Amino acid sequence: MKENYSYILRVQYLGFRYSGWQKQPKQKTVEGMLAKTLKFIIPDVQFKILGAGRTDAKVSALAAAFTLTLRESPLEDMNGFVALFNENLPPDIRIVSIQKVKSDFNAIQDAKTKEYVYLFSFGQKNHPFCAPFMANFLEDLDIKSMERAAKLFVGTHDFSPYTSRLQQNTKTIRTIASCELKTNTLLKANFFPERSYALHVSGAGFMRYQIRMMMGALVQLGKGEIGIEKISASLISGSETRFTYVAPGSGLLLNGLEFTKDTP
Repeated sequence: MKENYSYILRVQYLGFRYSGWQKQPKQKTVEGMLAKTLKFIIPDVQFKILGAGRTDAKVSALAAAFTLTLRESPLEDMNGFVALFNENLPPDIRIVSIQKVKSDFNAIQDAKTKEYVYLFSFGQKNHPFCAPFMANFLEDLDIKSMERAAKLFVGTHDFSPYTSRLQQNTKTIRTIASCELKTNTLLKANFFPERSYALHVSGAGFMRYQIRMMMGALVQLGKGEIGIEKISASLISGSETRFTYVAPGSGLLLNGLEFTKDTP
């Protein structure tokens, strides 16, 4: 029986020019670019990639990960492999580390906690170079109200109002370990606005568009389009409250990822 060899790779990427993580026909994706590069650097080796999560179009990651499973041929020099991988990847994707894992390791099922951060500014048009990193809302926002409302998401709730195209078997009961809106200290650049903000959200897993729709509801609140009562009511089981605004993908990034099993 032919043996498989599995590795967990930590990866960072700027998602602005990609149509998300998952490989798609005729679309430039992060997974697709990783696979294309692997076919070039290990042309005679069969491999499989499994990402720890799928990010949407334009969403970035400072702490993403994927398992790489190789058929028959183990890596003799993991550090050399990472160097070769990075040498051939585009500059907006970087492999940070690699570690051998057991064959039963599953990057999706063994993910314990993910932290996403949504970066944004408001009030005036940003420098164009900000576009890949943060969302920009031209209207004034009531940040204090948004800070209070963000705390309502903490805990176990039915988050069905915060996803699009809800599938019949989707698990909508999710637990948010922490949710805090605060001044952005994560990323800095001389072309960033004088003040920007960050919504930090952590939990075991999230539905499609969940965090972007949570952010969208907070933006609507900040603009005065809805009251905090609507957000509170939306988290009650069986609520018929629905939101349709999805905040732009470019403001969102995966900032933390922990597994239930030891990894680097």
